[in-house]
Amino acid sequence: MTELPEPEAGPGQVVIRTRAVCVHPADIAATTGEIPRGPVLPPFLPGWDIAGEVASVGPDTAEFRVGDRVVGMIPWYLTRGAPGGYAEFVAADAAWLVPLPDELDFVSAATVPLNAQTAHQGLSLVSLAMLPAGSSILVTGASGGVGGFAAQLAAQGGFRVLAQASHGDEQWVRGLGAHEVVSRSTDLASVGPVAAVFDAVPIGEAASAAVEDRGVVVATRPTPAIVPARGVRQELQLIRLDRELLADLVGQVAAGRLRTRVAATMPLTEAADAHRRVLAGGLHGKLVLTVG
Repeated sequence: MTELPEPEAGPGQVVIRTRAVCVHPADIAATTGEIPRGPVLPPFLPGWDIAGEVASVGPDTAEFRVGDRVVGMIPWYLTRGAPGGYAEFVAADAAWLVPLPDELDFVSAATVPLNAQTAHQGLSLVSLAMLPAGSSILVTGASGGVGGFAAQLAAQGGFRVLAQASHGDEQWVRGLGAHEVVSRSTDLASVGPVAAVFDAVPIGEAASAAVEDRGVVVATRPTPAIVPARGVRQELQLIRLDRELLADLVGQVAAGRLRTRVAATMPLTEAADAHRRVLAGGLHGKLVLTVG
């Protein structure tokens, strides 16, 4: 831990008093040099998703006022940790933020932006395949943040969802709208063929074994190329900030139409231990750092 100067809001910015920041595998990947789009040299601040209150407003910023509750996603793929969310105060572009409804608490809100947007955008790639109504889709990692949102959004979109769940999470995943749930130990080649795979883990070739000829596989991190003999289309979904989409997804969670879950909270001062807990696995939900 170190003390940094308190940031000031520039034009089009606000300073957020952080109340919650979600711990993502991408944060850990950044610290180990394994994040997509190339390694980031320290020093930098991890942290994509923040929720909190507006502490100050910069010039030419009319959308927010001091005291407003907000949630947002720092586009870390652009900022590369300058700024990042692991801080008591963050100077954020207003375009990264959306209002936080009173019905949604800071901790739950912090689990939404990266996970839900990735799921929605990845499913958009599946939809581009022009699959007929009722087509089957396998979602790997449906116990996790991205996979959980993907399973819900796919079911809402009319897909027949086959979801892979971690041990002990089967009931939770069924509650997300999955039509069928399989365990992590299941040979996925035995459960298909499905029209599409949303590989949220991702597990790569083992997941693609479930897809039918000329189907589509969408992965959330780079994976080895699939043998092209069966005409399977392989897509990579890397997050991009979409403010309008984020506002809609936050609203759906606040209204109870989408579900999220928090495994535990830890103080920001224990961020290193939080990373160790995520790496150890076995969490049922997201781990969120809290401030104040």
